[in-house]
Amino acid sequence: MNRLPIRWKITILIFAIVSFSMLLSGVFIISDFFHTKEEELSQRALLTARTVSEMPEVRRHIVENKQSRALINPVVERVRVIHSADYIVVLDMNKVRLSHPLPAMIGTISRGADEGPAFAEHTYTSKARGEIGTVVRAFVPIMNSDHEQIGVVIAAYRLPTFFEAIDSLKEEAAVAVVLSLVVGGIGAWLLASHIKRQMFELEPHEIAKLLIERTEAFNAMHEGVIAIDSDKKITIFNDRAKQMLGVKGDVIGRSIRSIIPDTHLPEILEVNKPIYNKELQIGNLTIWSNRIPIKVNGKTVGAIAIFQDRTEVKRLAEELTGVKAFVHALRVQNHEYMNKLHTIAGLIQLGHIEKALEYVFQVTEEQAELTQFLSRNIKDESISGLLLSKIRRGKELGIRVTIDRHSRLHRFPPHLDHHDFVVLLGNLIENAFDAFRGVTDREKEIYVSLEQNEEICSLSVEDNGQGIAREHIDRIFDEGFSTKGENGRGIGLYLVKQIVEKGNGRIDVQSEEGKGTVFTVTFDM
Repeated sequence: MNRLPIRWKITILIFAIVSFSMLLSGVFIISDFFHTKEEELSQRALLTARTVSEMPEVRRHIVENKQSRALINPVVERVRVIHSADYIVVLDMNKVRLSHPLPAMIGTISRGADEGPAFAEHTYTSKARGEIGTVVRAFVPIMNSDHEQIGVVIAAYRLPTFFEAIDSLKEEAAVAVVLSLVVGGIGAWLLASHIKRQMFELEPHEIAKLLIERTEAFNAMHEGVIAIDSDKKITIFNDRAKQMLGVKGDVIGRSIRSIIPDTHLPEILEVNKPIYNKELQIGNLTIWSNRIPIKVNGKTVGAIAIFQDRTEVKRLAEELTGVKAFVHALRVQNHEYMNKLHTIAGLIQLGHIEKALEYVFQVTEEQAELTQFLSRNIKDESISGLLLSKIRRGKELGIRVTIDRHSRLHRFPPHLDHHDFVVLLGNLIENAFDAFRGVTDREKEIYVSLEQNEEICSLSVEDNGQGIAREHIDRIFDEGFSTKGENGRGIGLYLVKQIVEKGNGRIDVQSEEGKGTVFTVTFDM
């Protein structure tokens, strides 16, 4: 049996169910047959007994002499034959049998246990077990013209046995059995074939093997994987996801919101489209996720999320960015100091020793003042380093980057860290650098301000570049939108918007074509 294909197993199972259902139906049908037959025979027995009790011959002979009573049995037997009764017995008030199918029983006394009420003028039926089987008997009193009881008529009909009932229904039963088996067999085969197709023509052991392989594959992944069905019940929750989210135990089949209250996975069932490379905040964890609807035959049946802890991604990105920034800073610093050394060397060659010393002191004081300001007012080394790097980058591009000397930053807004502020401030300043493409008629300036108190944290980046066209203002934060043509990726301001939303902040843009742009970002503390 275990080696049979699943289609045959299902067919046999359904066929067995159909057969069992037919057996139960047969039991109910036969039971109903006996009940109906009993009711029918009871009515026939009453009718026959009343017929005999109302016959003038029976009434007259029952009260006459012994010779006259002997005439009762032939009359009653004719009635019995006509009505197909099994027996009809006439009793006088002393319970003496005056008629009976067996002549030897005539004149004997009847001692039936259920005859008593009949001698008190009651009409009724009863069921009793006798020599010829189970019979239904009707008891009807015989009344004279003065309405006095002079005897009792008992009419009996035998109930058919079980096998007699089966024999009487054999033709109908045979047709029903054959039709049920044929229809049931065909239906079982079709249903089994449909289930087989739903199971992608796989056998149970093959499905079990695939399930084990799938589970192990998901658990071996470095990314977290969570999947839900259309009822938002968990179908996949791999070990890496449990480790990242601090979930323990078996959660398959449970509601996703009971495990992760602030999950964003069910929204994929509503929008019915994938969302890639989205940064999400789940509890105290920041993750980078791809969420995709699961579709079968064009119908969405669930959703799956594949995600990473953004901390590690940030660390790797920061390492790469840090190396690139360090190399770039060294190159800019090399150019800057080469120019300064050339200036000093020229002054010395011309004999202007005092001017050379004065120039050295001036450069040193400017650098020291800026370094001291950043160290005093900006309490995060990453932000200070970023500002220094952008000032030097501006000098290389011929753009003066000025830091408002009233700026201060002692702590970050809720939900944000120095990684977010580096991306936020760095992209706004880079966007300002890009605003000077093609600008040659003015001195290029960028003004950066950081303000913070107990209630808000605000940063502002202002440039006097070419500005933003009015028709582009509403689209600059869209992913992939860029005004740089093929050279632009449209990702910088999109990342800015993501970080502002993460920190529940607000961003304001004021721009005028040909005059410049001001980006102001504000967070509640």
